[in-house]
Order: sequence, then structure tokens, then C-alpha cells
Amino acid sequence: MVMNRQIKTIDLFCTIIDNFGDIGVCWRLAQQLRQEHQLTVRLWVDDLTSFARLLPALNVQLAEQTIYGIEVRHWIDHATNNISPYDVVIEGFGCRLPESYLQKMATRTPASQWLNLEYLSAESWTLSCHSLPSAHPTLPLQQYFFFPSFSAQGGGLLREHDLLQRRDAFQADVSLQQQFWQQLGYPHALQADYRLSLFAYENAAVPALLAALSQQQQNCFLAIPEGRVLANVYHWLGKTLAVGDCVTIGTLTIAVIPFLLPDDYDRLLWACDLNIVRGEDSFIRAHWANRPLLWHIYPQQENAHLVKLEAWLETMQVAVPELPEAYLDAQRAWNREETSIAYWRQLLQICADARIHHQRFIDSLSRQTDLATRLIDFCTK
Repeated sequence: MVMNRQIKTIDLFCTIIDNFGDIGVCWRLAQQLRQEHQLTVRLWVDDLTSFARLLPALNVQLAEQTIYGIEVRHWIDHATNNISPYDVVIEGFGCRLPESYLQKMATRTPASQWLNLEYLSAESWTLSCHSLPSAHPTLPLQQYFFFPSFSAQGGGLLREHDLLQRRDAFQADVSLQQQFWQQLGYPHALQADYRLSLFAYENAAVPALLAALSQQQQNCFLAIPEGRVLANVYHWLGKTLAVGDCVTIGTLTIAVIPFLLPDDYDRLLWACDLNIVRGEDSFIRAHWANRPLLWHIYPQQENAHLVKLEAWLETMQVAVPELPEAYLDAQRAWNREETSIAYWRQLLQICADARIHHQRFIDSLSRQTDLATRLIDFCTK
């Protein structure tokens, strides 16, 4: 007979590698485990300076501190030497734990449960690998692979229990939206015919997209958080902009906004009619915004990222066969860095045609159990 195991404490380790995607996911997960599942969470982070961009309350000089009920530890050499492992130990995205900590996990009574939280992918092979064990070569310890997923058979997607209700309330209340844009310093954003957000890696398609947006009949307000894509924007403009600057070219108004805290970034996504996003954390949050999106997937060698892109597109097609092919093609064009202005002139109509079908895909995802709940269920069973 299988006995359920009570889980009270969780160690979550994170190495910040690429911008803020890894720590963005880990911080959201840590908060949800604490707030919704009442667990004691200890978050280990190797780069407190980068983490502080998402969490200004963090004191980068402290090796340990508690913020919002979560114990945050600076993960440096020997930081784990005198620490006893918790019930569950999670490696965020395959970061390597110290061998001495693994030994303590194995000799603990009962032994710590050891999970590797993987990157999100819609590829079918992840479902066959989800929850599979891998034995440590020398210790009596098994690691389990936990794959976030768009499928009910995988690990699910991060989603707080009240996220969609908060989104719906915001999108239904013009005064809340006006207050948000006022807070950013752009109260005139709602005067435009539509709003876009652009958070991407460097992309040669950006100048063509901006040119197309500046030549259309409708007025567009484009909000660009501080980030790497601004290099392409500056090249097209022929000048740089500072945070808070706003410039209008034809029918396009470009506003450079500050790097946003996670909750504010959610509101930006909710407030826009189309979101261009990158990486993992912003990609997931753009789904929950219930608006069409363009995903700039992180480029990989031998175009391995395009396989992941096609897997996501296929997932959407299976869930909503009526999804316009042009919407799927726009995802491919953005990632192959299409430089045709004529192509991007079609973008608005593409997204308008796809909106209701895209929302059906999001509705299907929202009926699934979220990642944090699936993770705890897996550990207890």
C-alpha cells in the first residue's frame, strides 16, 4: 500500500543564468508554495544583485533574510555546510547541488525528496520523461524530473489561485487601467486605438515591425520595458531613449518604461492588446493575460529552439483547430526575424482574427491544475 507523505518544508535552489527567467519562475513558485500551500520555503539564489531587480526589498548584503515569509539564502561556496536539508529539495532548471548536501539529503530520516524542475516545453518527449526517477550513482537517493507542461499529463503551468480573477477584474475596469498607465507616467496610453508591449531579445525584425506600425491607419501605443530589444529600437529611431521618454513616429507612439516588478508586469500584459514576450516567465504570464502573443524563444544552437516553437504551435492547433494559420506563421516569422515591412503590416489583422481562438486555448489551460499543486501532489504521493 502506498502511504501519502506529509510535506512541510521545501528547499528551492536557483542559479541565475539568462536574465530573469529562471529566478522569475522560482520566486513565483516559492511565493505560491508559501502562501497557498502554507509550506516553509527556503530559496537559495546565487546572484542576489540580479534577484533584487525583481525584489527591491532584498538586502544584497545579507547572506540570509526572510521576505514575505520566505527564507532567502545567498547560495555561495560552503553556504550549505551547516544546513539540514528540508523535506523536498528542488533544483531549479538543473542547477547542481553540492555533493555534501546530497549526502545529507540521503542520510536524513526520511530522506529528502529530490526534484529537478525542468524548463517548459510542449515537446511530446517531456511527457514520457515527466516524473521519471534517476538514481544517484553512489548515494541511496533518486532524483525525479518534473516538467512544466501545457498538457494535463505533465507538470502544469505556474498559476496562482486568484490570478485569473484579478486579471478579469482589471480588464473589465477602465479606471484600474487608467490608474496603471498613470503610474507608469503615460496617462495618454488609453487614447490610442490599441496597445502593444515589447519584451524580447535582440531581433532584426524589430525595425520592420516598427515601420509597419508607424504606417497604419490606427494609432498604436507601444510600451517597451528596459531590456535588450531596445538596441534594435534605437537603431530604427536613430537615437537612444531614456526610461520615461516617449516619441511618436507617424501612427506609432513608443514609450520606454522601467523594468517592472512581477505584479506590475502582469498588469502590463493585461493592459495590452498584443504582447511580444521572451524566455519562460514572461511567456507563461502572457498566456494568462488572455491576449494574443508573439513568443521570442531563446535562440539555441542548430536551431533547436525552433523545434520547441513548433511543438507549442502544434499544441495550440490540437486544442483549437480553428486557430488561424496566419497566427501560427507570425510566430515563425518573428523567430526567423522576418524583415519585410509588408509582412508585419498584416500583424494587427492576424491577431484580431486569432484573438477569440487564442482565448479558447487559454480557457482550456485554465481548467487544468496548476504546477505548484501538481508538484505537491506528486511529492505527497
